[in-house]
Amino acid sequence: MDRLSNTVRPYAWGSTTAIPALLGTAPTGEPQAEMWMGAHPGAPSRVDRGDGTGEQPLSAVIDAAPEAELGEAAARKFGPRLPFLLKILAAGAPLSLQVHPNLAQAREGYAAEESAGVPIDAPHRNYRDANHKPELICALTPFEGFCGFRAPAESADVLAALDVDSLKPYVDLLHAHPEEAALREVLTAVLSADRAEMAETVTSAAAAADRLGGAYAPYATLAHHFPGDPGVIAAMLLNHVRLQPGEALFLGAGVPHAYLGGLGVEIMANSDNVLRCGLTPKHVDVPELLRIVRFEAGDPAVLRPEASSSTGEELYDTPIEEFRLSRHVLAPGAAPRTLPPDTPQILLCTAGEVRAGELTLAPGQSAFVPAGETVRLSGSGTLFRATVVA
Repeated sequence: MDRLSNTVRPYAWGSTTAIPALLGTAPTGEPQAEMWMGAHPGAPSRVDRGDGTGEQPLSAVIDAAPEAELGEAAARKFGPRLPFLLKILAAGAPLSLQVHPNLAQAREGYAAEESAGVPIDAPHRNYRDANHKPELICALTPFEGFCGFRAPAESADVLAALDVDSLKPYVDLLHAHPEEAALREVLTAVLSADRAEMAETVTSAAAAADRLGGAYAPYATLAHHFPGDPGVIAAMLLNHVRLQPGEALFLGAGVPHAYLGGLGVEIMANSDNVLRCGLTPKHVDVPELLRIVRFEAGDPAVLRPEASSSTGEELYDTPIEEFRLSRHVLAPGAAPRTLPPDTPQILLCTAGEVRAGELTLAPGQSAFVPAGETVRLSGSGTLFRATVVA
């Protein structure tokens, strides 16, 4: 197994303190948003196999011997690549309101943009690859965000309480139509409205939210970071979610979501495909977004780990095969645990000190375990295990 050296991405929304606090390092004063663990080409982890070549990208190590690193079953199922990306995510400010395509939509959209000759790095490009991007976020600290549509009647009540004249047509639409039609019409109207007029609406709504406080405070926060942005109103159509440490959210295709703040472990299928709704200065393709969004209301399903009585592993169950996230909470003096060796794994310590094979992992430290290697866990702490369903 290999200790990983990982890149921290300095996105503007990142916390300046959360990742340094986890790692036990001094803050730099700059935002530290995400620490990536895996073989994503954008910032692959690095390993040193002790062969005199120094650190190499994990992606290059896997490329050189995919079946040896991933195992025959995983390589056959997902191709010669690690199909997931594990992250520590530290949100100090809101992220963009967004959705991800399903696999068929991603393949279709990627092929269409390739055929049209849209440069892969063009700011207006929607599909950077032909893969879907389901993801799971597990809170390490209290974590706040928006996820999925709430019932139209509930959204109507939220908008009505702001008592802003320009929002009243949306309230009427939410009451007048069946669920899917109501949500589609209102989101379409919000994102297609004249930007100057919408900016005035957002300003008035934000002032009202600031006066009301309580459950309305998040919308005032959004407007503070993104004044005049239609995404502030779009967020009022969504469920506001607060996760406690250990709780998680699974975000499937077409589900609108945004993170507001907190520290968490995130895992996703390897993809960069994002369709944005708002809360961003980046490109928003309204027609394509509306094609991808699933206009279904419902309570967000907060996941809690399901513990195995035989192994002690706590699994966050999702319908995705590209990744599988579980947790081991090791008590002082407890018997060692043995991890199954049949799939590639990334191990991440988030608390205490965990002995994994020959490596000792402190908070924020991680390791890659090739398929076929048996690892015993001991120590006292919390360890997340990321792997695949092969």
